[in-house]
Amino acid sequence: MGSGDSKLHFRKAVIQLTTKTQPVEASDDAFWDQFWCETYTSVQDVFALVPAAEIRALREESPSNLATLCYKAMDKLVQGASSGVQTEKERQIVLNCTRLLTRILPYIFEDPDWRGFFWSTVPGLRPCGGEEEDQCRPLAESLLLSIADLLFCPDFTVNSHDKSDSARDFQSIDSCEFIWEAGVGFAQSPAANYIHDQNRTELLKLLLTCFSEAIYLPPSSEKKSLNPWVTFFASSENRHALPLFTSLLNVVCAYDPVGMGFPYNHLLFSDQRALQALDTSAANAPISGPENLFVNYLSRIHREEDFSFILKGVSSLLNNPLLQTYLPHSTKKIQFHQELLVLFWKLCDINKKFLFFVLKSSNVLEILVPILFYLNESRMDHSKLGLVHLGVFILLLLSGERNFGVRLNKPYTLRVPMDVPVFTGTHADLLIVIFHKLMTCGHQRLQPLFDCLLTIIVNISPYLKSLSMVAASKLLHLLEAFSTPWFLFSSPQNNHLVFFLLEVCNNIIQYQFDGNSKLVYSIIRKRTIFHQLANLPCDAVSINNALQKMKKKRPELSRTSSTDTQSSDVFKQDVPPEQGTFKASLEAMPGIDKITEKSQVCADGTLMSVSRSVAPQTTEGGANAASDTESNSERDVESEASRSRLSSVSSCPSWTPTSDWALSWKSKLPLQTIMRLLQVLVPQVEKICIDKGLTDETEILQFLQHGTLVGLLPVPHPILIRKYQANTGTTAWFHTYMWGVIYLRNVDPPIWYDTDIRLFEIQRT
Repeated sequence: MGSGDSKLHFRKAVIQLTTKTQPVEASDDAFWDQFWCETYTSVQDVFALVPAAEIRALREESPSNLATLCYKAMDKLVQGASSGVQTEKERQIVLNCTRLLTRILPYIFEDPDWRGFFWSTVPGLRPCGGEEEDQCRPLAESLLLSIADLLFCPDFTVNSHDKSDSARDFQSIDSCEFIWEAGVGFAQSPAANYIHDQNRTELLKLLLTCFSEAIYLPPSSEKKSLNPWVTFFASSENRHALPLFTSLLNVVCAYDPVGMGFPYNHLLFSDQRALQALDTSAANAPISGPENLFVNYLSRIHREEDFSFILKGVSSLLNNPLLQTYLPHSTKKIQFHQELLVLFWKLCDINKKFLFFVLKSSNVLEILVPILFYLNESRMDHSKLGLVHLGVFILLLLSGERNFGVRLNKPYTLRVPMDVPVFTGTHADLLIVIFHKLMTCGHQRLQPLFDCLLTIIVNISPYLKSLSMVAASKLLHLLEAFSTPWFLFSSPQNNHLVFFLLEVCNNIIQYQFDGNSKLVYSIIRKRTIFHQLANLPCDAVSINNALQKMKKKRPELSRTSSTDTQSSDVFKQDVPPEQGTFKASLEAMPGIDKITEKSQVCADGTLMSVSRSVAPQTTEGGANAASDTESNSERDVESEASRSRLSSVSSCPSWTPTSDWALSWKSKLPLQTIMRLLQVLVPQVEKICIDKGLTDETEILQFLQHGTLVGLLPVPHPILIRKYQANTGTTAWFHTYMWGVIYLRNVDPPIWYDTDIRLFEIQRT
């Protein structure tokens, strides 16, 4: 039968089913076989020939026929999983049923009355494993076990080792012998087979569709219940859990897009499906609950050669779109960096040994640079704000470890096309410059991330040996912008940003004074910022005057202008995203206090948890004399309310700043160290400028490089690190983000397009 005739025959079968007013008997094989035995349709054909309106009409008007179609298609998959797929006709039947179920399942999930259908049992359905108890399995379990079996079916999805593989009992085959790619726990690399890759892709599409019941539940209900599909598939009931986990991980990490279009490029889509299935299985695990074998296996990887393989694979793929080549088509540009970042996040969060392996060498910078590239590239496109959040979450996790700050001192050489100022410096300089752009030239909806961005800089600041002049100027520019009275008084949380930046300066002065003459010079040049902060008028009249000035500036602030010429203009106008794109809504991001835990670095380098209820100890002299140690401990002012920071260029309508409120945080500003530095160095710098008639900053920098403040500064405060802590808020955020990415990626075919998604909103931009 030709392709055109096959499509016509299939369409006639669909019309027959949707127009029948009476239930069709399950025993009428002649009718049901039309959908899978006599047709040769691609997945795109199935989506085109089975319209959404007809599936919904069938669901509402002939529910018994829809139910029969589903379990008859499932029965064919169970047959294939029980005996193996040995003939071309059997292969076509399994693929047709796979495609049909992929098309229908979303319309089952979107109707609350139908969601229990697959968790019911159907008498007469063939057991997956030939065991009697399987007769009573719910449809969902039989379907998932069938998919798992078929993913390791010789001559269908894996290469048979010898002719006896196909002949012997399929259920007795050890699937660990058929792992798809060499890598973690498997040394043999099977010969590439395009047909097998395509068949795996079809089955992985169906597996993702099964898992997607979660996107038809609103976020609140999803948090309260586990995804039963994922829970079962990742349980010990799935005998293929280990080889499938290993296969998915190895296929992703072994993928090599470099070449002249062969021999690996045909694996691209399989890799993307593998990555999405792996992310979904791992990322759906709650903080506590039943064991998820995929998470368990991820946490138990421990060999350094495995860590090296994973890190090399992930970093290579993340850097792939950044590569500059002269030969056309010599490098295939991957398009699944978001899924890769989710995988990297889960690896670091779940497997601490992997995190420490990443941080103990400079290889972590091979992850850092592409993350900074994506942050910079996506900062003004609100359809990519989820990617920015994801990158910042990863950097927050990494910044909680000392080694990350130490690694950032490695010199950075320009190798990636990024629109950043030219500078000679380190990876830390690059990070600060990019973060400055996020806060000054980014989308206004990134403002809730400011706390996270500055927390990362605070975490790494005690280890930064030599900031460039560009990076130092960017830090002082942020402090100048955030310390203006109108900004400080416009929101109850804005002062927290000033606390963060002062803490950065204090850390560098106290722990890395030698080598940071450029930051010291920038502090001296911008000393009026600190004097104005110390003398900030907090009476009611001054507060009101500052807010009135803000209202007059608001039209001006809505225009984009140079941040170097207008320090208060740190918020930029929206830039429309690419035409014709879609974006998925996200969960609200938890406040910085909800996702981090404060730890103090002890003398031996160990971390000690810091209590959140340390009382302030004010000393004579008010703000300038406040102990840096006290101010760090007391800095839980940067707290819960920060998660609700609104647009900081407009005052909160339900809140009015008071003099008592302003004085309460002004008295805790950690200014003592900086004021002492200015008190000592400003007269010295002024004197050499007058004595030598200096007009060139080079000689001033040389003077500062050889200067010392030993014995002149307050006793160094303990280093305070804010480490990421797993919590339900970020778990919900990642869950929503991941499914949004999967939804937007799957456009050929559009599996979930135009269905009633509840987990997030899809907007055309």
